[in-house]
Amino acid sequence: MEIFPHFRTFSIMKLRIILISLSVLTCAFIGSAQNTSKARKAHQKIHSEQLANAKVGMDKSVIANMMKNELVSHEEKKNALSAESLSMIKDMMGEANKYIGRPYRHGAKGPSAFDCSGFTSYIYRQFGYSLSPSSRAQYTQGVDVKRNDLRTGDLVFFTSRSSGKNVGHVGIVVSADNETGNFKFIHASIKGVKISDFEGYYLGRYIGARRIITE
Repeated sequence: MEIFPHFRTFSIMKLRIILISLSVLTCAFIGSAQNTSKARKAHQKIHSEQLANAKVGMDKSVIANMMKNELVSHEEKKNALSAESLSMIKDMMGEANKYIGRPYRHGAKGPSAFDCSGFTSYIYRQFGYSLSPSSRAQYTQGVDVKRNDLRTGDLVFFTSRSSGKNVGHVGIVVSADNETGNFKFIHASIKGVKISDFEGYYLGRYIGARRIITE
């Protein structure tokens, strides 16, 4: 006679339930692990692609910067002056400063009095450069220079009250701030030879600049 038959039946059923539950949990765990693995692989793939894209972007940026620096270096070399020219420009500014305060007289070419183009042509002539006696003609000499590339010794041109939109005034750059485009220039104004800032009256009258000393 079997003892506790109901207990045995219950235990077997309970054991089956436990085994089934364990099997389900195992499958779920395996499935979850597989999903996690897939998700991880997908994430790694995306991460790798993002890193690759970032590297390409960085490479492009590095190349662009290298090209930019190369262009800047090329421009600097192209615009570089010899030590002799640098010394001459320094002496030219010293010569120009000697005439500060000399009176303005239309058509005067110096040295007792000057008009604007008379002053620039006189100063350059002392150093072996022949400039036209008119500001309008001087604007055709040398090479064109952008306002943010000015340097000491360059000629700067403006309209005047009587020239309309044409060149009517000229001066010589004393110093330039190429970050801002501002500069100082020495010229024979109606008040005589003086150094002026690029401001006020001259702002709206600026036309351009020419470089005579290029090497």
